[in-house]
Amino acid sequence: MSRQIDIFAEGAQRLQMTESIELTIQSLQAYGESHDHWAIAWSGGKDSSSTLTLIMWLIDSGKVKAPKSLTVFYADTRQELPPLAIAAKQIMDELEERGIHVEVVTAPLDKRFMVYILGRGVPPPNNNTLRWCTRQIKIDPMQAALEQRLAELDGNVLMITGVRQGESAIRDKRIEMSCGKDGAECGQGWYQKVLPESKGLKGRLATLAPLLHWRVCHVWEWLKHWAPLVEFGDWSTATIADAYGGDEAEEVNARTGCTGCPLASKDTALDTILLNPSWTYLAPLKGIKQLWRELREPHNRLRKAGYEYLKDGSTAANPQRMGPITFEARLMGLERILNIQKEINDAADRLGRPRVDLINAEEETRIRELIAAETWPQGWDGDEPTADTPMDQINADGSVQPLLFV
Repeated sequence: MSRQIDIFAEGAQRLQMTESIELTIQSLQAYGESHDHWAIAWSGGKDSSSTLTLIMWLIDSGKVKAPKSLTVFYADTRQELPPLAIAAKQIMDELEERGIHVEVVTAPLDKRFMVYILGRGVPPPNNNTLRWCTRQIKIDPMQAALEQRLAELDGNVLMITGVRQGESAIRDKRIEMSCGKDGAECGQGWYQKVLPESKGLKGRLATLAPLLHWRVCHVWEWLKHWAPLVEFGDWSTATIADAYGGDEAEEVNARTGCTGCPLASKDTALDTILLNPSWTYLAPLKGIKQLWRELREPHNRLRKAGYEYLKDGSTAANPQRMGPITFEARLMGLERILNIQKEINDAADRLGRPRVDLINAEEETRIRELIAAETWPQGWDGDEPTADTPMDQINADGSVQPLLFV
């Protein structure tokens, strides 16, 4: 008679730090050595930074065989919280000292977050109908950079990511989440050969998430205590842990987002950073979220006055939808951001702390050029009324509800 596994006893046994590292080594040995070229996708956050610095230590210490080439792709959205951006710059310097090529991946100028909103007049993203930011400033640029790198290399590339699901995926010393693809052993769902949605990458890129099984406390332990030690690489990772809340981060599964993220209801990550006396001078950043809310208001936007005919001859389902931001509101928003930046940098210079770079000179120039050229998003002419203008209501079925009062 076979014994039934008790998932509340054996299954609940927690991995120790050394066991988590050993599983990572096994995954890299199993799949890494079959790829001549490695690429690491790095966002500057806790999981991808742990992945990056751990792999570098494993290679330097001889625990994992080095590939023929290794490229680190840093996704610079221009919107990262300052402590994370500052730590990323320090780590990039440390990588360059080791001879590791770091490619900084940034969206094209006209598609960067600030330029797209304040220059082109596209409203800040929201969680319902207009969530354009992640793909535009992070995913698409990374995919383009990968395609370019693949064109320079012969053979396939292993893309290593910091995706992590945690200890709930572990039972009886096996990874038991979604099954792997393309010949990976059932249960080892950390390896897949296909990166979707790109013809240029199809068949030539495999992905591996070697920290998939790590507990969040191991991530903090690595960033705060192991990686900064000389014997593990002397990495500037402690600042990253502090940005998530330091010791308090172990009590919450902390997440960060963009500075003043329009998609989040609260600035939780920024609030956590401001609790650290070293970063209190960043408090003016709290004004960014309020600005995005103001720019969504009807008096700062245009509205379609009647039917909107599409290219196929049909009419839009929402004939009086609100649209882009007016020139006056864009200029107001630009000045607000620049004032926030100046206030912080004046304090930084006075206190001897790092400066911030919300809008650089190139981006400011481009924003002003787009406004001066009277640029509107596709489908808008600029002669539409502001969205707070009273008008008869036109319904999707063509019926009209006249104004009763003006």
